[in-house]
Amino acid sequence: MNLGQWIGLIAIVLSLYILWQIREVLLLMFAAVVLATTLNRLAKRFQRSGMKRGLAVVLAVAIFFAVVVGFFWLIVPPFAQQFNELTYRVPQGFERFNGWINELRTRIPAQLVPYIPDLNSLIQQAQPFINRVLGSSFAIVSGSLEVVLKVLLVLVLTGMLLADPIAYRKVFVRLFPSFYRRRVDGILDKCEVSLEGWVTGAVIAMGVVGLMSVVGLSILGVKAALALGVLAGFLNLIPNLGPTLSVVPAMAIALLDSPWKVVAVLILYFIIQQAESNFITPIVMAQQVSLLPAVTLISQLFFVTFFGFLGLFLALPLTVVAKIWVQEVLIKDVLDEWGHNHSQESELVMVSRYSEGDDPWSDDKPANKPADDTVSQED
Repeated sequence: MNLGQWIGLIAIVLSLYILWQIREVLLLMFAAVVLATTLNRLAKRFQRSGMKRGLAVVLAVAIFFAVVVGFFWLIVPPFAQQFNELTYRVPQGFERFNGWINELRTRIPAQLVPYIPDLNSLIQQAQPFINRVLGSSFAIVSGSLEVVLKVLLVLVLTGMLLADPIAYRKVFVRLFPSFYRRRVDGILDKCEVSLEGWVTGAVIAMGVVGLMSVVGLSILGVKAALALGVLAGFLNLIPNLGPTLSVVPAMAIALLDSPWKVVAVLILYFIIQQAESNFITPIVMAQQVSLLPAVTLISQLFFVTFFGFLGLFLALPLTVVAKIWVQEVLIKDVLDEWGHNHSQESELVMVSRYSEGDDPWSDDKPANKPADDTVSQED
């Protein structure tokens, strides 16, 4: 290798190292892009009805904040009340359970008494686990300021991107060679449509899961059924793991009434999860975003390993965007054209007649495609 190749290799390694160090910032930027794209598509729908751009953007942002505020308004007060009730109901439950064990010891043969677990010994064995959970809780509380700052960063970036999306898109497209910029613009259009499809499918699945949870919990007579149903619908954004996480608070609140309700809630959430994973999500996502179930699970494992919880939350939109770029760039433009160099050379010659000043993505001209520059497949 000559000196130039060594310098290029070192530059690539340093770039990868820097990208790895700022991976969390890049993920927050991607979250802002997803949110800005969703709100921009919603604003465009309002614009089609004759509304001006500024008013359409304000209305889209107002709807977003109304949904967020409504979510916390439905979730936080009932959960705070039920948590306070749990703080004194759980010790009572332990005392009742201990009384059942003592009564059981008086009714079984003496040979089986040593095999009956002692509640105090179980608590002592679980003490290290409880300490770790409490330590994690304190860590979460201490890191709440960092979470707030990250949320504010995402919201600020979303506002900037939403204010003038064309300008930021133009800057991104200009990072590519001039002959490939129109192709990149088309890929970005497909990414935007696919992200809108994912959001639409996710909202439909969330609504169905939330409605089923509210109806089922109301039939069982579980307290805070509406809040638990909304939480179950929101956690459905995390495939495979979200329904499992949503059953924990539902079982804890059901424990306040009767032990049989805990089993009933577990069965209810199992039925809902099976219906969601086998019927709702495949039908909805097949029409909106075509992703194989194994690809979804592998992407979750990959992104949660390298990016943590935020990577798990954004695994699906990241996979949707990555799929489009791989399919369009690697498969169509590279692998499908492998061995067809003559057609590629012809296309490069035809496009090369643009001078630097005629670049449609330059800063001196708007990004409009000239009427007479179309290069057909036959050329």
